[in-house]
Amino acid sequence: MAHPAPHSGTGQREPYVDWLRAFSLIVVVLWHWVFTIIHWTPNGPLPTTPLAYYHAVWILTWVLQVVPLFFYVGGYVHLLSWEHARERGEHTGRYLWTHLKQLLVPGLSVVAVWVAVGAVVGAVFKVGWIFNTVLLIISPLWFLGMYVALLALLPAAIWLHRRFGVLVLVWLAGIAVCADVLRLSWGVWWAGWINMVAVWGLAYEAGFHYRRLADAPRRYGFVVLWGGLFALVGLVFSGLYPGSMVGVPGDRLSNMSPPTVVIVALLAFQIGLAQVLRPAVERGLARPHWRRLNEVINTYALPLYLFHSTGMALWLMCVYGLYTHHLSDDRPPDLIWWAERPLAIAGPLLFTVPLILLFGRRLIHRNIPRNVPRNTEGKTR
Repeated sequence: MAHPAPHSGTGQREPYVDWLRAFSLIVVVLWHWVFTIIHWTPNGPLPTTPLAYYHAVWILTWVLQVVPLFFYVGGYVHLLSWEHARERGEHTGRYLWTHLKQLLVPGLSVVAVWVAVGAVVGAVFKVGWIFNTVLLIISPLWFLGMYVALLALLPAAIWLHRRFGVLVLVWLAGIAVCADVLRLSWGVWWAGWINMVAVWGLAYEAGFHYRRLADAPRRYGFVVLWGGLFALVGLVFSGLYPGSMVGVPGDRLSNMSPPTVVIVALLAFQIGLAQVLRPAVERGLARPHWRRLNEVINTYALPLYLFHSTGMALWLMCVYGLYTHHLSDDRPPDLIWWAERPLAIAGPLLFTVPLILLFGRRLIHRNIPRNVPRNTEGKTR
């Protein structure tokens, strides 16, 4: 999104970190496009997922739920840009305002436009379900809202990192455990929302340790991978938590809303997997065509994320306009539905690309990654 570009110790870009960011965002967008099933009710669209019909495939979400990985990468590159800003003598307030504005202005603009559209349509056509539709379209931006909150807390997070190091991760994990106990065992429902800060804050803070793990022998990546995987297996098969890392209608609770301690285990698994796969991916990124693709995806990442749900909404409006019987199509996903999945990508993309070209140019130019040398990395370990 609005990440500055991470660089190696020699001043060169770190393509693998860019790839992790690009991979995370593309998976989020494709998940929304491909695996969102819309059922229409008198109150408007009701989203569900194939996981509600094919329970056995929840294991795929252990790899495809990549929000923890994105926050992890975000913590790393924001630490680097913070150190670079301090070297330039940039004031804390100016740094935060510059970076927050890059995210808040486009994000709030998208929200404002859809709220205005909902208000006009609701008033003129007396469509009662329009605001549920608007809420569904802008709901993916929760991801951006949480990211903005973590960025606002960056100075405090870095102070804790420098003062207490890895102990901060232990504390945040402990808070996540305690919040789950209060919510699930004692019925203190609001305690779960503490984990919006504890769990995502842990993922963000873990990014401060990225370089230390990347520079360590490869076996440490396997340690983190297997530790996270065993924790996932233990938590899920204890029967206390669902196996899916995304919300599934009918499940007793969701591991994501609010996040549970299972997401901490998922984070560890994905961090370890990212480090284990690093050499193979870096060999691929050394090839010019893959390197160029990586750069293009990162350049367009923020506008793609901002407009992908709008593009999907416009596509579905056309589909529903041509085939109105789809409004009441409550059939489970069958072979025809699966065969239509390429169209579920091509259709929204057809509407998203013009939005990016029309409204995303300023976002693209404003968020071109800046050079962030890592000559201060010694101070962050």
